[in-house]
Amino acid sequence: MRIGFSVPQFGPFADPGHTAGMCAALEALGCHSLWVADRLLAPLSPPEGYPGGTMPARYGAHLDPLLALGVAASATERVRLGSSTLNALWQPPLVLARALTTLDLISGGRLDVGIGLGWMREEYLATGVPWQGRGARLEETLDVLEAVWRSGTITHQGPLWTIPASTVLPQPLQRPWPPILLGGFTPVALERVGRRAEGWLTASMPLPYFESLWGVAREAADRAGRDPDALRRVFRLNAYVTRGEADTAQTHHRGTVRQLCDHLRTMCQADTDEVLVDLQLTTDSPEEYLDLAAEFMAELAVGRP
Repeated sequence: MRIGFSVPQFGPFADPGHTAGMCAALEALGCHSLWVADRLLAPLSPPEGYPGGTMPARYGAHLDPLLALGVAASATERVRLGSSTLNALWQPPLVLARALTTLDLISGGRLDVGIGLGWMREEYLATGVPWQGRGARLEETLDVLEAVWRSGTITHQGPLWTIPASTVLPQPLQRPWPPILLGGFTPVALERVGRRAEGWLTASMPLPYFESLWGVAREAADRAGRDPDALRRVFRLNAYVTRGEADTAQTHHRGTVRQLCDHLRTMCQADTDEVLVDLQLTTDSPEEYLDLAAEFMAELAVGRP
């Protein structure tokens, strides 16, 4: 199991004075990866559709994900750096390709490109991007990213974007491109993972639900002539750590460190499986965050039946 943590970004951690030092300290703990998330606004009226219920109030303060990832890249030397997830549809794909290429170069080829559609209509309204047709917009976004990264030259004529024959350099260090991981929790999203992506940005969840979705991705990969066993899985845990043991029905997101880690161990069946532990919802200071991260590192290092 590969262990990752969130880059400090939200609520009390939306302070650039914390970012570099905390990322360096997390790398020193021995983790495998660091990840940013993407939030543009927090509506004053409760938005619909937040996974798990009411959106946490601390998401109202947030740092830009790609700029925060650039700081993390400069403050670290070894860890992989990813986005879980970047709402890729709020900007033209050619602009996104430039930013992601720059991050791959700054990091020395350590970037994982994690992309999702988002879930909040208000953010789409604010960016002037239609809520309808998001799947098709993502497909064309992937077409442009791959075309730019494949050769450094591109001609693209699509339903949404036209790019004249052009040179777009430099190219990313990772070839043919930085690994693309896709989020989503519907059969349509998992079909796209199997058909187009290097892996799935998933979440800690009840095991039967996970297995049914993962089967969709594997079948889609097989139909597309791809190796299903090569698909990566990154399990995001938005941890709510409790002092006493929580009900077993909640331990996919709430409980003691041991309970949460035991659930992650049931989900991670391959050595290449990755976990992303986000501690920004359950800690309030850099010291508390780093102490708890060390507890997760120690517990997840212990093999249990």
